[in-house]
Amino acid sequence: MAGSDVKAKFILADTTAANADGVCESQTPAAGGEQSLTIDGAQTSGGVATFTAARFITIASAGTDDGRTFTVTGTDVNGTAQTETITGPDTATVTGTLYFRTVTAITVDDDTAGAITVGMSNDALDVIFAERARLKGAFIVNSATAGVVTFANGSATGTEKLKLGTVASATAERDVTIPDEGVLFENGCYLPYTAGTTVFTNITAFHA
Repeated sequence: MAGSDVKAKFILADTTAANADGVCESQTPAAGGEQSLTIDGAQTSGGVATFTAARFITIASAGTDDGRTFTVTGTDVNGTAQTETITGPDTATVTGTLYFRTVTAITVDDDTAGAITVGMSNDALDVIFAERARLKGAFIVNSATAGVVTFANGSATGTEKLKLGTVASATAERDVTIPDEGVLFENGCYLPYTAGTTVFTNITAFHA
């Protein structure tokens, strides 16, 4: 339509399942003091981990490392630089609380007691628009798994303003037009979902 201010955002589902060593394969820092972990997992290239959608970071240890502090550096779902400090695990796995689109560095404050791996959980987050706008519609290509696509205000845990169901058919499509002014997202429109077994293949969202 001539003069239309409607924009489109294409989102491809992150089909990579949770991976305990997708960021850093097994290593045991032993040089003393603060040390950098080698970013060499399956989700990395050139020392940087990159995810299709932003993901929570996981850290696993074969030893008692709850006295260690790990610092993860990278970018968030919007591509903005961010850092998270995560307390180490005790012969278990701990999960961070910030979504990372990329991981560019990980340090530990001292030697670890056991072998360390760093990966990502299956919690995924993408963004349709990061600022105040109105969602006008969505074209959804379904996947082999039925479920619900949730559009949240401001963050993964923000107010859920719209939910759209999908069917278990990779050939099915759903085209939704929201009438009148659409749905207002005061703080941006975010799409939290479970990576790996996704309930959609891709989404094109329309906003103004």
